[in-house]
Amino acid sequence: MSLKGKIEITGKTDVGSVRDHNEDAINTEPSLGLAILADGMGGHRGGEVASAITVSTIFDTLTTRLKSIKEASTDEETGYSMESMTIHDAITLANTNVFDSSGENAQYRGMGTTVVVLLFYDNRFTVAHVGDSRLYRIRDGVLEQVTRDHSLMQELIDRGFYTPEQARNSLNKNLVTRAIGIEENVRIDIQEDVVQINDIYLLCSDGLSDMIEDDLIHETIKRNSDNLEKAATELIEEANRHGGKDNISVILARPLKSFPARNSLFSRFFDLFS
Repeated sequence: MSLKGKIEITGKTDVGSVRDHNEDAINTEPSLGLAILADGMGGHRGGEVASAITVSTIFDTLTTRLKSIKEASTDEETGYSMESMTIHDAITLANTNVFDSSGENAQYRGMGTTVVVLLFYDNRFTVAHVGDSRLYRIRDGVLEQVTRDHSLMQELIDRGFYTPEQARNSLNKNLVTRAIGIEENVRIDIQEDVVQINDIYLLCSDGLSDMIEDDLIHETIKRNSDNLEKAATELIEEANRHGGKDNISVILARPLKSFPARNSLFSRFFDLFS
């Protein structure tokens, strides 16, 4: 099912004000309702390689396999949609590709990357992520962080050692506890939820979220809510104005029209009660 004209998606990436090369990678396909963002890590441009492998693997896998999925079908073992399971498989394959490439090339040994993947289908979405690249959602004027960082700092916050405010000033805030390509296997967090028309979704690397507070992220998007491309540009400009210490990547997406799957019990139920 094509989502052309039903989902608006725009993405931008920037080297920032300090780094000399960009280790982030992004890709989008509005007709599939698909957005992918990765933030690489590793010396000798290893992060750049890891993020590129990850984004291309996931994009190529999903653009091929999603076409053959039976709409509104569910995996009996997990209860997740088949779209979610396909995303899981694509990220798993990306992890294998990065891990194998790291082992085969000494200059890239130890490279890895975060990743966050967003897919719209049947009036809902799936987000899958590894690491500390984030998904936010603005609904009814409220900004919410949908994903939970896989980071040492998040674990310390959860255990009460730091407040979120203290964590922003910590030197350890960028130590991730999960990443693509570091180990042979990787744990992937998956969430599914219902979409509302005119929700705004933001995928971003920590080059944005580390540089500016959530309130400024919200204000910048709200100020440019009628033009997502301008909003993405201004988010990057704000991050650079506040130091631009890392690469900065953002993808903004907004559902414009309903997009139920054919013969979907879920969407008929949703339409009845929404």
